[in-house]
Amino acid sequence: MKKFLICLALGLGLLTGGGAALAQPASAPAAAPAAAEAPASAAAPAAAAEAAATPTPNKGDTAFMTVATVLVILMTIPGLALFYGGLVRSKNMLSVLMQVFVISSLIYVLWVIYGYSVAFTSGSPFIGGLDKLFLKGITPDSVAATFSKGVVIPELTFVAFQATFAAITCALIVGAFAERIKFSAVLLFVVLWFTFSYLPIAHMVWYWDGPDAITDAASLEKVTAGAGWLWAKGALDFAGGTVVHINAGVAGLVGAYVVGKRIGYGKESMTPHSLTLTMVGASLLWVGWFGFNAGSNLEANGVAALAFVNTLVATAAATLAWIAGEALLKGKASMLGAASGAVAGLVAITPACGFVGPLGAIVIGLLSGLICLWGVGGLKRLLGADDSLDVFGVHGVGGIVGALLTGVFASPSLGGTGICNYVTNKCGDAADFPGIAAQVWIQAQAVLTTVVWTAVVAFVAYKIVDLVIGLRVTEEEEREGLDISSHGETAYHR
Repeated sequence: MKKFLICLALGLGLLTGGGAALAQPASAPAAAPAAAEAPASAAAPAAAAEAAATPTPNKGDTAFMTVATVLVILMTIPGLALFYGGLVRSKNMLSVLMQVFVISSLIYVLWVIYGYSVAFTSGSPFIGGLDKLFLKGITPDSVAATFSKGVVIPELTFVAFQATFAAITCALIVGAFAERIKFSAVLLFVVLWFTFSYLPIAHMVWYWDGPDAITDAASLEKVTAGAGWLWAKGALDFAGGTVVHINAGVAGLVGAYVVGKRIGYGKESMTPHSLTLTMVGASLLWVGWFGFNAGSNLEANGVAALAFVNTLVATAAATLAWIAGEALLKGKASMLGAASGAVAGLVAITPACGFVGPLGAIVIGLLSGLICLWGVGGLKRLLGADDSLDVFGVHGVGGIVGALLTGVFASPSLGGTGICNYVTNKCGDAADFPGIAAQVWIQAQAVLTTVVWTAVVAFVAYKIVDLVIGLRVTEEEEREGLDISSHGETAYHR
């Protein structure tokens, strides 16, 4: 029996066999033309039976997803913006805020125009189709699948929720080349990378027809054949370890190499100008991440509660591990270390949050805190890149750690939830789990695919941007600061 079936964000279209097909709106006429001539007493039972067979969104699930979507917006703007803004020098504060703010705006628009269709409709195992350009055919009555048979949410809710994921992923990248890149170059790069890296990876990891399309072994085989490439392999990514964090982290690292080091890097002081704002940003990220992770369950049920608890304890454990490691290495625990540790824990638990038990989440948090501490120190020195705000060291490394450990702690033998078998409509049976070694190998394939894909796309995109408009500001503009040179404003007035 083909293993698993869960990987976040399913591909809507569910209640029929095709990814682009939707359930009938609840208000759609139920009677065929011939039935229209039948007496009302005969037509009523038939209409009632069809209405009962057509799932309608639960108001509680819909409200839950609306709040989760708002929380993800909160973690992007202002959360990520303030976290990054506090880490740069004061002369570049507004430039980072501007990049995060405008990237979010840009991606929300592109998501409606073509992003949603390319990521979440049927096409090939690597990319979706264009059936829903400009959200064609999606109405307030359209529904999208969840992870439970017969349970749906409004498709527009799913569209909005996934738009926030795309936006924060693109915004994460800017931390790697902060303080020296042209604003126009950032926007052009984001359009290219979003189109050719984010959308294909999201489709490969998260797209499938939904549980209602699976009734037996034959239908399971059909759904698997039409699903995203990594989903079909059995890769587990509850909320975006590969799609969001590894994807963005590797793109950031490539950018740090291609754009080059900041003027004075390694010679001049480039300390964060406001750890107060960084702490506020990290706190908003933690709060918003509950929407990110728990919301990825798409239903307000026990699995959402599990994802919530895991997000809580993994983040706390990573914070403690980071500052403990910092104290041992440097003699003191820092506020920057605590904030960085929290983000590392949030990143690492993201792919695992709905698949592992709380004890597994704590272990993932502890390991990610220590490994990401090395990622922003020893590994960064080995790589020799000026990754300004440690995008790869935290998001790339943390995403890889979390993705691989998901394969370990998702095992029912270690307190995980296992996988769902939609033929039997049961989740968590040990017999359906492929085994820790097998699942870790599947996870490793997803990690490797994401790393290679995004690295190639990012490199080509940076080179195109450099040829068209250039990547870097001039030395004079960089020394003056991007706030003034790029935007004609200053963050602070004395």
